[in-house]
Amino acid sequence: MTGSGESNHESPLLPQLESAGGIAGDYHGRRLVRHFGEPEAEYQAATNGMAVFDRSHRARLTVSGRAPGQMLNGVLTGRMPSEPVDVGDSVREGLATYHAVLTPKGKLITDLVALLPGAEDETGLLLDVPVAGRDGLLTHFGKFLPPRFAKTEDVSDATASISVVGPKAADALSKLALGLRVDADWLQGSEEGAWRAVGSTKAPLLVVRTMEVWPEAWTVYGPAASVSALWKALVKDGGRPAGLGVWSTLRVEAGRPVFGLDMDDGTLPPEAGIVERAIDQTKGCYTGQEIIVRIRDRGHVNKALRRLELGDVPAPARGTELLAPDGSGKVVGEIRSAVQSPRFGGTIALAYIRRGVAQVLLNDIVISVPDGFPES
Repeated sequence: MTGSGESNHESPLLPQLESAGGIAGDYHGRRLVRHFGEPEAEYQAATNGMAVFDRSHRARLTVSGRAPGQMLNGVLTGRMPSEPVDVGDSVREGLATYHAVLTPKGKLITDLVALLPGAEDETGLLLDVPVAGRDGLLTHFGKFLPPRFAKTEDVSDATASISVVGPKAADALSKLALGLRVDADWLQGSEEGAWRAVGSTKAPLLVVRTMEVWPEAWTVYGPAASVSALWKALVKDGGRPAGLGVWSTLRVEAGRPVFGLDMDDGTLPPEAGIVERAIDQTKGCYTGQEIIVRIRDRGHVNKALRRLELGDVPAPARGTELLAPDGSGKVVGEIRSAVQSPRFGGTIALAYIRRGVAQVLLNDIVISVPDGFPES
């Protein structure tokens, strides 16, 4: 296994993003662009036009060898991706799948997206992993993936990924990433994780539908040089460069938790509301399955993630405590992500709330707790 120690990777696109005016900051030990000087304009582009986000601060790992899929199947909680199919005109189609990776006690090591770009024995699997979960995942793989059958390599330096967001994104990707061989209508009508690529399996641009944010969005994976060229072409075609700040706003508005902020190594998947997306209830054994099934069939979790509308207040810091409104001072919740939301007209937050709590207190303001998880 390579790259199993502390990761210091930076986005391969960072120099050109900073040249374009990007203001970089620290994110879990890596430098990435937070904004390009006009966050309001970036948000407007993402919701009404086209915005281009660098996602390359996430780690990209390949797992290859004699039986990588078989070995991963006992570690990943979701449905394994099938080999892509040829749909004609040198176009391949596949489905990326979302997973959790758990300890035997059912706690998260990380979440991730798994893709199979080609035949398993030729390309292996590509894993898109949040940087906060990268090192823990590699340590876990070192214990549970036999190297004779599955070899892991960090390819974050050689590859890149961007997300293209907004109502004009599908047309631009159809033209600039897929050579007009895939209609924009197919991109817009596809389910989450559906992808298409054109040309050789050795160095493709994979265009994958994502619903991590609420406007229409696609993530593109490929060799760093190819993704860099696509970023430039998209910006030339009217796309606006955008940073993590606006991405976070769109993500929280969509109610999607991210590992490292809203989820961590103390989180159970049912608490974060990711079971429906991440857990394949029909598959055989995977690490942590006993706990997940026990909660599903005979129990419940004591807290759950909710999206709260806080009103016209400054965004509270991560870890801010939420109290019972009865004056007892009892802590009944905790803020994880909070943003100023144009869509909701005020500050919103993702927060863990104790089971059965209908209202919480934040700085003397009583806030209602909605039923159900925030995801659509």
